[in-house]
Amino acid sequence: MSAAPTAARLSLRARLLLGILVPVLALVVFNSWGLYRQALRAADVAYDRTLLATAKSIGELLYLRREGSHVRLHATVPYAALEAFEADTRSRLYYRVNGFDGELISGFEALPRWQGRIPDRPPYAALVDFYDGQYQGVPVRMAVLLQPVASELGRGMATIQVAETLDLRRALAREVLLDTLWRQALLLGVIALVVVAVVQRATAPVRRLSEELQQRDEAALTPIHAPDAPRELQPLIAAANGFMARLAHAAAQQRRFVRDASHQLRTPLAVLKVQVQSARRGDVAPQQALQEIDTTVERATQLVAQMLALAKVEQLRRQSDAPVSDWAGIVHALALELSALIAQRGLDFELDLGGGAAPVRAHEWALRELTRNLLHNAIRHTRSLLRVRLERVGGQAVLTIRDDGPGIPAEQRQHLFEPFAASTSAGGSGLGLAICHDIVMSLGGRIELLDRGAAPRVEGLDAVVRLALVPQAEADTEENRRRQDS
Repeated sequence: MSAAPTAARLSLRARLLLGILVPVLALVVFNSWGLYRQALRAADVAYDRTLLATAKSIGELLYLRREGSHVRLHATVPYAALEAFEADTRSRLYYRVNGFDGELISGFEALPRWQGRIPDRPPYAALVDFYDGQYQGVPVRMAVLLQPVASELGRGMATIQVAETLDLRRALAREVLLDTLWRQALLLGVIALVVVAVVQRATAPVRRLSEELQQRDEAALTPIHAPDAPRELQPLIAAANGFMARLAHAAAQQRRFVRDASHQLRTPLAVLKVQVQSARRGDVAPQQALQEIDTTVERATQLVAQMLALAKVEQLRRQSDAPVSDWAGIVHALALELSALIAQRGLDFELDLGGGAAPVRAHEWALRELTRNLLHNAIRHTRSLLRVRLERVGGQAVLTIRDDGPGIPAEQRQHLFEPFAASTSAGGSGLGLAICHDIVMSLGGRIELLDRGAAPRVEGLDAVVRLALVPQAEADTEENRRRQDS
């Protein structure tokens, strides 16, 4: 199991404890090791002084004595010289006294002879050298004192070596270390308790928020109200509120779609059932019955297609990665596609695209659906004139579809962009303009219905759509990228 998923399952309390205690524990271990070394050095300084005192005590008792024709150095080492060390059984003391010529005068013969030199700046006012060594495989601390000896019989420099085992020094350093460690352990415990208490207090709003969300009904998508939440949680709460608002909007759209679908499809299905029953009874001729059934199915199919288009517009509204499409090319293609219907109606048709492309950031499907619905409405209501013009005005692409139909009263124009709010003379499902309105809103544009019937001797309606143009350089760059991807 990898470390990342394991770390992800840790609570905030555990993460803070690990994040704080692990570095502190590492620092305590490092400091404790340094403190142990420092305590050893302090013990060396303290006990080296005692070693030097012992060596001096031995040196003060050295004397010369004539033996026949030779003068020999003698040492009398009393018990008092070793008394300070014999009082503590955790250490042992060894000594050795060498004469003027290096011969053994007194002490332990197996103690290694000193082979060093006196430091240029001894730590004490004496010719003394301290160093670590071994005696019979046991680590010891050595003190070497060069002691001058002079009398009427002669003079010379005796060498006094005093060695002490390190048990007492190490025991003292361990005591200092253990005394420090339990204090450090107490400090770590206090830190852990503080972290737990602080985390418990800081996460209380989170727990209350969690309990509130668990007690909510599954359909409750109202915003979270947590004024006492920490500042760090406010962005999360704001994001959750935004997400629930989007969910609420999507749920409302879904409920509206289901409600509208059930309501609007009930009528054509009922009509279709009546027509089938009438055909079975022979109330109308078979050909006429089939024609009526075909008309009803066609209208129902168109209604379903428009409702699905309305639902798809809602999906496009939540997408932010729309490509750049040429609106002028789409308008031209739709004019050719509907040319047969325009010719059938015998309309005076005029198309003005202003020359050049009109790049806008929108899915091609949305632009086609928008333009097709506006053209179908204009063809359905116009008498003899249909004008389509696409202009580029102030960074916007402005599409104007003009007809000479009866127009729409102002009180009806306010509701025509609502679903199933058809005009009195429409005869359609009332979804076309709602689809157009939702598409334009999703693209950040603007749509207007301008009734020219308010002017004397003028009839007709102008459907005007304004969408932001994409700079040509940006449009060319995206077109090149699209070609490379394809």
